[in-house]
Amino acid sequence: MLIFTQVLQSPLSDGGLPDLVLDHEQRRHSRLRTVLADGTVVGFALPRGTVLRHGDVLVTEGRRWSKVRAAAERLSVVSCQDSLRLARAAYHLGNRHVALQLEPNALYYPSDPLLDSLCSELGLSVCIQYTAPCMPRPGIPPARLAARARNPSQIHERLDGNRLTAVGAAPR
Repeated sequence: MLIFTQVLQSPLSDGGLPDLVLDHEQRRHSRLRTVLADGTVVGFALPRGTVLRHGDVLVTEGRRWSKVRAAAERLSVVSCQDSLRLARAAYHLGNRHVALQLEPNALYYPSDPLLDSLCSELGLSVCIQYTAPCMPRPGIPPARLAARARNPSQIHERLDGNRLTAVGAAPR
C-alpha cells in the first residue's frame, strides 16, 4: 500500500498516479485509507490538522504523487438578495460548525433536513437538488489562533483566494 506523507502546491514532473477523489469529510482527515481512481489502495499520514483541497498534490516517500479531486456531493443552496438575511443564516450555520461555501448571494452546505428547515425558518429559500464539489472556506488554523492569543497586536491575517496568510504587525 502506498502512503502519502506530504502535500505540495504544484505537481512533480514524473511518477504521477491516478487522481484521488475525496468528498469534503474525507479531505478533513489527516489519516485515511482509501482507493485511487484505478483501484489502487492508498493511505495518507499527513500532519495533524491538514485539510486537503481540490488540486492539492499528495506525495509518497518514493516521490510518487497523486492529485486530489473534490468529489461531487449533494449540497443545499440558500440564496437571497438580502445580504443581512444571508449573513444571519451564515452565522447560525457557522455556529453549528457546518462547512459553508460562501458566494456573493448564496450559501452552499452539505444537505441536511434540519439545517434546511432552519434556513427556511429564517425566511430563505432552500434548493436541495444541487450536486457539486463541496469547497468551504477554511477557518483560522489552530497555530494562528495560538499566535494571536500570545501577542494579538503582532499578527493579522489576509485572505488570499482561499488561503489565510499572516501579514506582519496589525495596524494600530
